[in-house]
Amino acid sequence: MTRTLKIAVGIATKGRPELLFATLQRVAAQTRAPDAVILCPASAADLPRVMPALPCRVVSAPTGLPAQRNAILDALADFDLVVFFDDDFFPRDDYLLQVESTMIARPAAGIVRGTLIADGIHGPGIAPVEALELLSRDRAPVVPRLDPTYGAYGCNFVVRLDIVRAHGLRFDEALPLYGWQEDIDFSRQVAPYGEILVATGLRGVHLGAKAGRTSGLLFGYSQVANPVYLVRKGTMSTRYARRLMLRNLASNAVRAGWPESHIDRAGRLRGNALALVDWMRGRLHPRRILELAR
Repeated sequence: MTRTLKIAVGIATKGRPELLFATLQRVAAQTRAPDAVILCPASAADLPRVMPALPCRVVSAPTGLPAQRNAILDALADFDLVVFFDDDFFPRDDYLLQVESTMIARPAAGIVRGTLIADGIHGPGIAPVEALELLSRDRAPVVPRLDPTYGAYGCNFVVRLDIVRAHGLRFDEALPLYGWQEDIDFSRQVAPYGEILVATGLRGVHLGAKAGRTSGLLFGYSQVANPVYLVRKGTMSTRYARRLMLRNLASNAVRAGWPESHIDRAGRLRGNALALVDWMRGRLHPRRILELAR
């Protein structure tokens, strides 16, 4: 008998009910159906009025990506794997099939992230119809390969749950709201117990939708505060954090005068500056954005 794993899809969502419905349609189209779909909305209004035919459960949590993902973990006591999708990630129809075969073949894997056909986060975003067209063209056979990587990419990744349960691992709720870099932090928590890998066979399109995201000011603050916090915590290397911060600071400074239409560069730069001042004053912390959001 072919060995199988019990697989859940987990989606934390806020402010995108129509897009969430489209994502759930892609989950419903999987050739290997999920054993459960766990949804954690920030509020009831974030859910679509009609659900696709899926074994869905809804859990609740305080607003914030780490807290919402922890609520999903809490609902999966008897599952082997959870596949975290952003509410704007369209998986190829064999994604879960590839997840199962990959995790059976590689029992040492703790986290596996997929390979993106396209990523709208670096531009104005990808429309659902365009994402579907990209998926329809991505039909060529893929040579399955697993390579080591530093961390997951939050829009799509697989977690082996026995590691999480054995070691009490959690997403860090000190990274509030959008939880920027929570995927790296969680990956580095898993790393002592399982491999962190990227798989060519797990494929999809990240639409990079802009609705529901943190404001430029708050995100700019997080671009400094979160890496500094994670270095102090010990889940991000100083080298990785330095490179990340310098790249973002430079991009915001250079482009603030000629910003892209889809990015609040001036707001991000103000957030960067405020974080640097707080750092010098000894008051820098990711949770400070909750005060700034009032």
